[in-house]
Amino acid sequence: MNKQYPIQWLDEEGLTFYYPAELKGVKQTDMQIAYGTFSVTAKCLPHPEGRNRIILTKELAKQLKIPKLAGPLHLFINEKTLYLGPLIGIFTSGFTPFKVRPLGERTLFFSKLLSVKKTIGAHAFIFGENHINWEDGTINGLFYQEKGWETIEVPFPNVIYDRLPNRRSEKRVRLAQVKDRLQNDYLIPWYNPGFFNKLEIFEKLQQDQKCEKYLPETHPFTSFSLIERMLADYGHVYLKPKNGSLGNGIHQIIYNAVEGHYYCRYQDKQGDNKLRKYQTLESLFSNLFKNKRLTGMLVQQGIHSLRVDKRPVDFRVHTNKDALGNWKVTAIAAKIAGLGSVTTHVKNGGEIKTIPEIFESAAQQEEIIAKLKTACLDLSSCLENQMNGIIGEIGFDLGIDREGNVWLFEANSKPGRSIFKHPQLKEYDMLTRKLSLAFSIFLTEQSISRPEEIFK
Repeated sequence: MNKQYPIQWLDEEGLTFYYPAELKGVKQTDMQIAYGTFSVTAKCLPHPEGRNRIILTKELAKQLKIPKLAGPLHLFINEKTLYLGPLIGIFTSGFTPFKVRPLGERTLFFSKLLSVKKTIGAHAFIFGENHINWEDGTINGLFYQEKGWETIEVPFPNVIYDRLPNRRSEKRVRLAQVKDRLQNDYLIPWYNPGFFNKLEIFEKLQQDQKCEKYLPETHPFTSFSLIERMLADYGHVYLKPKNGSLGNGIHQIIYNAVEGHYYCRYQDKQGDNKLRKYQTLESLFSNLFKNKRLTGMLVQQGIHSLRVDKRPVDFRVHTNKDALGNWKVTAIAAKIAGLGSVTTHVKNGGEIKTIPEIFESAAQQEEIIAKLKTACLDLSSCLENQMNGIIGEIGFDLGIDREGNVWLFEANSKPGRSIFKHPQLKEYDMLTRKLSLAFSIFLTEQSISRPEEIFK
């Protein structure tokens, strides 16, 4: 059983825990009370007034290092231990010495993320490698309160949500050591670890018959002959970095069979959209990719996507695991490419639209949403089964061709949030943030009652 309850603090000595009147399964007065990775033996009694609330004596709260925060918490019971929580640690890097903006430009994102903690019944904080007190088993966590950021010492958390900002930080040896130690020595579930590698994602998904139909033909770059063959098959292809993000480094190569010429659409270093014409594929590469390593690039089948005002449209779909451990589609938006742009990214002139803004017919809206939901729930389940680590959220970039087929362009383990700038998508911004933390409730319960499922 897990349910969230309001917390009261009792100003008296002794280690006493008053549990909600409705709670069943408490068969003795002396039990272990746990918060994060700390636990203390305390006298357990039902609420003195028969109410469904939790009361902690100040000495018990002090020993468990439970901060006096507003909002309810969940109560989990397993054998002789009552677990209060979850306590969620959000691991990141890039801290600044400024109290008002402890994470620089990302401070607003984290403050919005932590603002949902009351609604899910959890305590959540931000921390980095330098906030950990290994000898004491505690962390000087950054909590976001009504008056701003506050540093509070708490036990190691029940669950850790990985929010490292980029691949560079992910590769730092010290950060990898922190992750390894907390996971393996302290058996703390760590979710959303790592950034996806595009090629690895496609190779994993190809192993699942249900998801294979969503995959455009994709290969690591090996030769011009590969591109020539794919151009003959599809008319255009995309050349993209295996580990790229935000649309950086993507080139669309088009072959005009009537003219016998090659075209390349891309964004230059100044951020200007370019379209260049070449007599041969070799001359295209010698001009645009001179002194560049092509071994880190992928070649992907071009899709004849739906268009609005002659501009390609693709779709961003967010999926999250909820407090029961089930995948949910939490946001869907359309993105229209900027004039002459190779991608639909906003920074390249793209526009964010809701599905009703793109499709006038209610029947067509329902059809598009149903197709996208089915595809993304299929893909989410497949990636969860195929990838290492615990995945709790995914951002998908998909296209729909003129025949109505859904195609996966990319999957992102730490999806950007540009679609939520659209005023009609604000509620989904809230939902995605809420579920990204609510998943920790499921993980906490699993780690208590069925740890073999988490650490298999």
